[in-house]
Amino acid sequence: MDQSKLTGIYCAHPQNFAWFLGAGTSRTAGLPTASDILWDMKRDYYCQEQNQEILRQDVQDDAIRTRIQTYMESKGFPSQWADNEYPTCFKKIFGDDKKRQRSYLRKILSEDKVSLSVGNRVMGALMVHGHIRAVFTTNFDSVVEKAVAEMGEQSLAAYHLEGSASANNALNNEEYPLYCKLHGDFRYESLKNLPEELKGQNEELSRCFVNAANRFGLIVVGYSGRDASIMALFRDALNSNNPFPHGLFWVGINGSPIHPEVKKLLELAQGKNVQAEYVKIETFDAFMLRLWRNIEDKPPDMDTKVRRTQAMSVTIPLPDLGNNYPIMRMNALPVLSFPQQCLKLSFRSPKTWSDLREIQKQSPGNLIFTITDSVWCWGREDHIKHAFPNDLLSTDAVNIPHNLSVATNLRIRGFFKEALCKALVRDKPLLCRDMHFKTFLIADSSTDDKSKLRSLAKITGEISGNVPNLVTPVDDKHPEAKRVNWAEAVQVSLDFKNGNLWLLLNPDIWIWPPRARKISAAFIENRRKNRLNKKFNDLLDAWVRIILGTDKRNTKVMVSAFAEGSEAGNPSFCLATRTAFSKRLT
Repeated sequence: MDQSKLTGIYCAHPQNFAWFLGAGTSRTAGLPTASDILWDMKRDYYCQEQNQEILRQDVQDDAIRTRIQTYMESKGFPSQWADNEYPTCFKKIFGDDKKRQRSYLRKILSEDKVSLSVGNRVMGALMVHGHIRAVFTTNFDSVVEKAVAEMGEQSLAAYHLEGSASANNALNNEEYPLYCKLHGDFRYESLKNLPEELKGQNEELSRCFVNAANRFGLIVVGYSGRDASIMALFRDALNSNNPFPHGLFWVGINGSPIHPEVKKLLELAQGKNVQAEYVKIETFDAFMLRLWRNIEDKPPDMDTKVRRTQAMSVTIPLPDLGNNYPIMRMNALPVLSFPQQCLKLSFRSPKTWSDLREIQKQSPGNLIFTITDSVWCWGREDHIKHAFPNDLLSTDAVNIPHNLSVATNLRIRGFFKEALCKALVRDKPLLCRDMHFKTFLIADSSTDDKSKLRSLAKITGEISGNVPNLVTPVDDKHPEAKRVNWAEAVQVSLDFKNGNLWLLLNPDIWIWPPRARKISAAFIENRRKNRLNKKFNDLLDAWVRIILGTDKRNTKVMVSAFAEGSEAGNPSFCLATRTAFSKRLT
């Protein structure tokens, strides 16, 4: 289901819905998710056992993650993403010491770290205003309580493992808003965090949840569906007399995979004639703000609190330009000019991202889309008409508004990046691939003319090949093992600094199939280990020559996404061949 349809359903009768919140809703307030907590625990344990400096173990680095995970598994910890990984790690690290558990969670989930996002403020405002009557969560933190306090200047008492018997009575007596913490609160003695505790849910709180499920529809947001006992509770609700009378809507981030158990649950609900839908959103904040905008009777003072901004004029003088040596080279190419126009498409029926992605698959390389208040496109008009033979009403050239800046608008930045990457690989022995929101330009060794890759081969030797003695693991989705291949690549991104647009280049290694990148970590690290200053500098030179198609220094190069087309249909960019650099301050 499209999120706009869910917005219409919810805003027509908001009191018809209860909510279920996972850790993703607290992450926007600056608190860690279960995955973040896991990596923090594993890093602490690894450093203590191996006598390592904790500040040097950056778990955002894939190689370090792999090293830590390999060590943990050697000590009997579960594999990454195993269903029992979270509670088992707690058990092995803390044992039965509840005091240490609470102390650790109190530190990592401290209220001092909470900074309410707009999504949290909307949640608090809807509860204060009576539009959200019941909320259930697996979270231990106090984000919701803080949101209610900030939006309505009132306290919210959560029902948790201590005092659980009162929750069902409160629901029956319509003492709203009702807030239940199914796994407890780290500020109290009772806490469900260990494997034997998470095998089942508290009986009283479970009864309250099933009771609510017979009165309300349910919106699930920020929750992955990995907890077996919680999923069993959802199934119990489905087996009750009147499950989810106003529907079950599971909200997930666009591009993230749906957990198999969530898919099974929705199919089970549909089999019981419950309207059960999976709804893709951009972010929790964007989704909640969309709901808030469409609520009709919101008080003006509450609206001001939700939309509050904190802005002030500041003047921070920049230092004078440096003029001393040594010179430090950057990996950023200046984008001197970029498109000012595109095509605005009008249709008989509205288009979603899924619709446009499907059209792109059918016309590879010919069309580039984004969605603002309408659908924007780059491409030849005859290609557009062929892609939408019966639904297209008009194609108009429009100026890209200045208020939709490449600097801040992620959709516009993605629109520009896709066009620029198509322009850089056109007529060159390069492939363009995306992985986990990152974009790579990859050396295509299968090309007949390898002369354009010669500068790269002089530095790296081979530019592609097989990863020795490595095949992909077999699972239900991938029943056949495949050889793992590699190729030299460069990761590219756009950034906006000091009033200028920059193309950032980061030489890397591409792995086929992409899912094998994790198991290829040792190979990648070994291949990149000697790429220090001089070699990295040479690699950067080689990639600049390849993507811009020239050996000339200190010149400008124009590139276009397509071989032909109008100014509004064929995006063109001008780049300088010299990267940014800095000189030491006096």
